[in-house]
Amino acid sequence: MRVHPLTGLAAAGSTAVITTAAGSWPLSLAVVAGALAVSAAGGTARRLLPAAAAILVPLTLSLLMVHGLAYPEGRTVLAEWGPARVTAEGLGFALQRGAQVWGAVLALFAFSFSVSVPDLVAALNAKGVRGRFAFVLASTLTLLPAIAAQAERIRTAQEARGLVIRRGLVHRAAAFRLQAVPLVLALVDDAGTRAAALEARGFSSSGPRTSYRTVPDSTAQRLLRAVLLLAAAAAVVLRLWAAAAGGWA
Repeated sequence: MRVHPLTGLAAAGSTAVITTAAGSWPLSLAVVAGALAVSAAGGTARRLLPAAAAILVPLTLSLLMVHGLAYPEGRTVLAEWGPARVTAEGLGFALQRGAQVWGAVLALFAFSFSVSVPDLVAALNAKGVRGRFAFVLASTLTLLPAIAAQAERIRTAQEARGLVIRRGLVHRAAAFRLQAVPLVLALVDDAGTRAAALEARGFSSSGPRTSYRTVPDSTAQRLLRAVLLLAAAAAVVLRLWAAAAGGWA
């Protein structure tokens, strides 16, 4: 059975919300493993991993620095430099929050790197979402995959013209500097082209709309989406209730 785009969106969004609300090590690691498995099965892992690492590695390092060095409830001191203290409790808290972020981000990335934009736009239109808003939402969800694909094309073209990317962080940073300008220019040009295409197709029109693309949906998938959304809402309510009761950090 083909997965409806809105079912995939509901699954990714609910997984991200539940993972964040739960704050559970096993759940976060299971979500990370599941997202990577889904990405590998769909053939998108090669593009997803570098994009995820570019966002998550600096974020994780910042969590380790902030909470590892300045965690107010830390008692077990592992190292100390003047007022800065590395505590086991701070590192544990930072790693727990990092695992939550990794799970939520990878779940959303697994969806955004695999979803078909035309199918998602058609599915949103079928649900009564206005054409322009549907396209903006779909473009936002798939922005990072589009940037990654464009960067890969630019890198391939530059290597074909003689650019040699050596091993090492310094050489890769220098190569990125050479690729950044054409990447930004290509994205700006692509945005202009898309805007002209949207106007030509009447996306700003307020009249009735029809679509040549039909995305099959089923009662089972509609029921599954409702269950996923209810599960996400329940996780948020439980989190707020536990926090108010003082039993969940």
